[in-house]
Amino acid sequence: MNGDFRQRVEALVAHIPKGRVMTYGQIAALCGNPRAARIVGGIAHFGDSDLPWQRVVNKQGGLASGYPGGRAGHKQVLEGEGVTVGDDFRVDIRALLWQPK
Repeated sequence: MNGDFRQRVEALVAHIPKGRVMTYGQIAALCGNPRAARIVGGIAHFGDSDLPWQRVVNKQGGLASGYPGGRAGHKQVLEGEGVTVGDDFRVDIRALLWQPK
């Protein structure tokens, strides 16, 4: 995957509004490679830690076990932004999914 894809991913993640989420696959598709959800996850894991990666979840709204502090850490940060996270470490993807214009 080239650096241009990474730049598009990071630029998109930077714009996810507080209180909303996007999925790895959604980000991959919007950045030009719909089959690169795992690559987006890798960029999240090793990328710019100043970006709001807490706003990225899986397609079922599930939180990331690889997030600092695991799913509990991911939950804590999202809840700090006003997002409700269930006991199953999932968010309501239908209510919270952000679609950029």
